This record gives sequence, structure tokens and C-alpha cells, in this order.
Amino acid sequence: MVMGSVPEDVDVAVIGAGVGGYIAAIRAAELGKSVALIEKHKLGGHCLNYACIPSKTLLHISDIFYNAKNSNKFGINVNSVSIDAKQMLDYRLSVSNKLEEGVGFLCRAHGIDIIKGEASFLSSHSLQITEGVIINFKKAIIATGSEPAELNGFKFNDINVIDYKKALMLDKIPKTMAVIGAGFVGVEIGTLYAKLGSKVSIIARSDLLSGFDIDAVKIVKKRMESFGINILLNSKPLSYNNGILTLDNGVAVNAELVVIAIGLKPYTKNLSLENTKVDIDEKGFIKVDQRLYTSDPNILAIGDVIGMPMLAHKAMRQGIVAAESSQKDSFFDNTVIPSVVFSDPEIAVAGNISDPSLKIAKFPLTALGRAIAFNRTDGFVKIAYDDANIIKGIEIVSDDANALIAEAALAIEMGANLEDIADTIHPHPTFSESLQEAAELGLGRPVHFFVKK
Repeated sequence: MVMGSVPEDVDVAVIGAGVGGYIAAIRAAELGKSVALIEKHKLGGHCLNYACIPSKTLLHISDIFYNAKNSNKFGINVNSVSIDAKQMLDYRLSVSNKLEEGVGFLCRAHGIDIIKGEASFLSSHSLQITEGVIINFKKAIIATGSEPAELNGFKFNDINVIDYKKALMLDKIPKTMAVIGAGFVGVEIGTLYAKLGSKVSIIARSDLLSGFDIDAVKIVKKRMESFGINILLNSKPLSYNNGILTLDNGVAVNAELVVIAIGLKPYTKNLSLENTKVDIDEKGFIKVDQRLYTSDPNILAIGDVIGMPMLAHKAMRQGIVAAESSQKDSFFDNTVIPSVVFSDPEIAVAGNISDPSLKIAKFPLTALGRAIAFNRTDGFVKIAYDDANIIKGIEIVSDDANALIAEAALAIEMGANLEDIADTIHPHPTFSESLQEAAELGLGRPVHFFVKK
């Protein structure tokens, strides 16, 4: 089905209206190009409707619920706290709907033709939306994103074996839940439902948050266990029958719901890329250069479909670069792509903190006034820097780490040194002071943390 007017010829056709795609469309329109934005589901894609925004909305709700139930230490005595899962879902949907409407408004305001349908390439210059509906383009930007990866032997049935999208659409809180996968998504979903009262088990074939700094993971793991989450590492799920998930080590897990969160795979279904010169690598990702051009001179690609890291903010930046590259030289040459795990506490990383040649300054939140006041001292800020004190990486484990990491990313992009952060006045009392404190520690002049010399 095609909805909306369909132009025969456009300067730029954007396939996929997720955060990367609609931003690419808007930027191309700002540059004076005629633009068609093609989406088969909802404007905003997975991020606004099924992933980033919904998960953070529900995590916020779960924090409110959990904190209300555990507020005695602050002198707040609450007799009874309950959760209305249906109302919670209604609110979560209302947030996505509002944002989707906003994207539609912005696109229409920029004169973008929004076309609902599924696009496939007829050639390096034309797309078919449905049979008989064809768009000719000068440049096309593929922004089709990714989809949840399935686990062999655990086929999604939308009943009791579901993907992360369905896990964010529940209208009741399951009594027991097993989450298979312990990456970003698994940790966030497990934490969310544990705070809402589910008995959660997280199963992983390797480690919790594999690839992250062990110092950070230890803190998050301890906190997760305090929520009652059963973390089963180095385990492989074998079968699921009658509400029992059986693992390869003989452990049986009670779970009325199993959430598969083992990762994502690029979504290139039905694009008919064989009708173009676009190349795909062995993992299914579309190959691009620094200007985000594919091997076809008329086609660019951005976001999850071109490879790791699969992060919305990476796609957003690439959307701007691709729109500009379609008519002039523009490069995706950012030094760092920050990443955030919305765990409890949050983990945020920008740059390189694991290079053994770098020096490390680590400031614990046990010495931060704001953290003590909030009873959230389980974290730290770690700065990695070279012999010239140039900052190469920053890791933050803290409340508000998602916001604090932006300063870290800017510092690294600008080639800042320890003095630049240490001599910048940070407001007090805030969590942002922890960055300043860590920089001062690296300079050997800590104020609120004593180091014996």
C-alpha cells in the first residue's frame, strides 16, 4: 500500500524513516533538494517506536516505582505502591506517538514527500514502491536499520518467546521472565522488569556486558543482583517447554516469558540490491566509504545497515553526512562515538580506555557530595590520557552518565587535555563535577580525594 503523493522523479530518495533516515531527508531538503522519504511502518522507525524511546520511557517509570517502594531511608514512608501495566503501556505509546507526529510535521514543513510502502531497487536510478509505482532518483540513501536476531531453537511466537520490541509492549507484568542475552538490551530489559516486580533471570553464553570495562560491569552486576536478578553466565539455553527454560549445565529456569536479546542483524530484505552495484560484506552489512557512499556511485547507506556500532546517535550523525555527501564532500570522520548502557547505575564510554600505554585517573563517587546526598556512590569516572595529558578516553559509571558523556566526547573530539577539564568551572553540587575531579586527580592535585604519595 502506498500512502501520500508519489513523485516520479526526485533528487534524493531515502529508504527508511528511522532517526538516521528522517534526519537525512530533512538535511537534504534544507540543501534545496527534492526528497522522497519511504517507510513501510512508522516515522521514527525502531528508535522512536520500538526501542530507544520506549525502553527509556519504561525504565524511567520503573525507577519511579522502585524508588517509591524503597524510600524509607530518606524518611518517606509509603504504605502501598502498585503498578497499572495497561496505563504504563498507554503512556509509553503516547510518547512514541507524539514523537512520530513531530517527525511527520517536520518532514512536511520541509516539503518532503512521505511515502508509506516498501522500496526495492529496479536499478541504480529507480525504486519500485509497489507494483507499478516507480520513483526515479539521482541519489538514494539506504537507512533500513536492523532487526532482532533469532536464536536457533527459539522461534519468536509473540506469545511466550518474544523479541525486545514485544518486551516493550507488554500490558501486564510477568511474574517470571528469562532474558537470553546480557548485552545492552538484555541488561536494560532485565533491570526494567525486575524493578517492576518480575523475577528475572538473565542468561548469557559469555559475560555480562561483554566488552565493557570489568570495573564498571562489577558495579552494575552487584546492583542487578540487589534487584533479585539471577545472572547465569557461561550458559547456553537448550529448550523451552511448559514455562521451563533448560540450560546446557542442567539448570532449569522458571519463565512464563522468554525474551531473546542476543543482538541485531542488518535489515536488507526485499531491497533487491542485486539490481545495483552495492556490495555487502560476509556479515550482511552494506559496505561504504568515509563519505558513506556504497560501491554504487548513486547510492549511499547509513546507520545499523552498514555495521557496528548499532547506535541511533551514530545513524543521526551519518544521516547529516550522507545528505551533504549527496551533493558535496562531507565525511563521517568523528573521532569517537559515545555509547551508553542505561543500566543502574548507567555506564557511558567515549574513546579508548583500555590501551595499556595510556595513563588512568579514576575518581570514585564515594568522594562526591552530590552522589552522597543521593545515596548513589556506586560508581566512578575514569579518564585515560597520554604522556602529554591529552584525553583519549573517558568512562563514567553514575546516575546521569548518559548526559555527562557528551562533555567527554566533546573533549576528545577537540583534543582537550586534563587542564582543559580541570580548569573549567563545573556547577556545584552536580555529578558533572566528577569529571573535573578526575582530571585534577590525573594532574596530581586532587582536592576531594586523598592519594598517599
